[in-house]
Amino acid sequence: MEKPRRLYRSEEHRLLGGVCGGLAEYFKTDPVLVRVIFVLITILLGVILGLVAYIVMWIIVPRASSSDLPAK
Repeated sequence: MEKPRRLYRSEEHRLLGGVCGGLAEYFKTDPVLVRVIFVLITILLGVILGLVAYIVMWIIVPRASSSDLPAK
């Protein structure tokens, strides 16, 4: 039985806080794609909303530690 996936901020695919990298790891996609989607959503819905969403996720989503990551 497979362990349920957990959302963590990425240490490997990190540019600022690791939020987009963590989302990319969770959804098993390219981090660049998640960053582009996040920027587009920020532009369409407003800069303030996008920045607040990123900062909130940065605070709430835990940072990945080596024990949290699945074995490759």
